[in-house]
Amino acid sequence: MSPAVQARSVGAGDGFVGREFPYTRADFERVRSLIHARVGIALNDSKHNMVYNRLVKRLRALRYGSFAEYLALLDDPAQEEWQHFVNALTTNLSYFFRESYHFPILAEHAKSIARRPVRVWSAAASTGEEPYSIAITLCDVFSSLQPPAQVVATDIDTTVLQEAARGIYAMERVEPVGPQRLKRYFLRGTGSKEGFARVRPEVAALVDYRTLNLTDDVWKLEGPFDAVFCRNVMIYFDKPTQYRVLERIARVLAPDGLLFAGHSESFLHAGSLFRPAGKTVYRRAA
Repeated sequence: MSPAVQARSVGAGDGFVGREFPYTRADFERVRSLIHARVGIALNDSKHNMVYNRLVKRLRALRYGSFAEYLALLDDPAQEEWQHFVNALTTNLSYFFRESYHFPILAEHAKSIARRPVRVWSAAASTGEEPYSIAITLCDVFSSLQPPAQVVATDIDTTVLQEAARGIYAMERVEPVGPQRLKRYFLRGTGSKEGFARVRPEVAALVDYRTLNLTDDVWKLEGPFDAVFCRNVMIYFDKPTQYRVLERIARVLAPDGLLFAGHSESFLHAGSLFRPAGKTVYRRAA
């Protein structure tokens, strides 16, 4: 009997009636344990189906018959499949000037900094909209396509970093920047690229893309940074992991630097590290 037929013949209590591959509660718990240990993501029970839907593509690609077989691959911490596993389970939602109230604050902060270059870290770069929004803001501040500024953009997902580095977006994705910025900071596609826009090379040159796991023991990252954007990331970590990451962010943030968080995130439990300085904006605690 094929694995698919076996899966459909098992009772509902085992959790995989009608599924293409056997997928048990034990498989889900194993995934939860692996992803938390590797990158700090804490999956709650509501993610049971999401895990199946995202990892099933890897089972098909590798021609495995069950989740248990697939997950056995990850017993080896050096296994190349780890990156695909992490890429599949990370969530990437981004758009230009998301949570737009942060960017005027960044602009005023950049103006107040005497040292150069102004250095900003985008800690969850995703497909590039956030770091390019930061770069555009800094270009506006200095009225130049080559401002005295650097943006370091990191993410754990190698696939989205490759897309970010290309800097090519469908027109509907770049429209939030507004017509003036669109004309100044993007090149419209023609011919086969019609309907797309590419970030101007001068703006793209301001951004340095790197792979980084926020829960790694060592960050290949040189501080200090005048601002850190770590938005909509902490919601995937439990409180102890959040505190450890925030503790390390504090070490690379300049004493007068700003930390920008997501709209649904609060760092009150890390009051010894950061104090509120605006709408989901924080400064280092004394």
